[in-house]
Amino acid sequence: MMLYPAMNKLTSYIPNRYMLVNVVARRARQIAEAAEMEGEHLEEKPVTLAIHEVADGKLDAREMDLTIEEGNA
Repeated sequence: MMLYPAMNKLTSYIPNRYMLVNVVARRARQIAEAAEMEGEHLEEKPVTLAIHEVADGKLDAREMDLTIEEGNA
């Protein structure tokens, strides 16, 4: 299965694949938690939404706090 959007587009915003996974995972958790709190049904999976946010330039690793929070490790 091909990744859409293409990896080269995603890595233009996030410098490497390892950081991309971290950024997408963190954002997907935020999306899922917000939807659960609001009782909202998501049309797409949170990871898909997060990947599209990266591809649209809405997420940048420099803007995110990637530190590990105590209790979430």
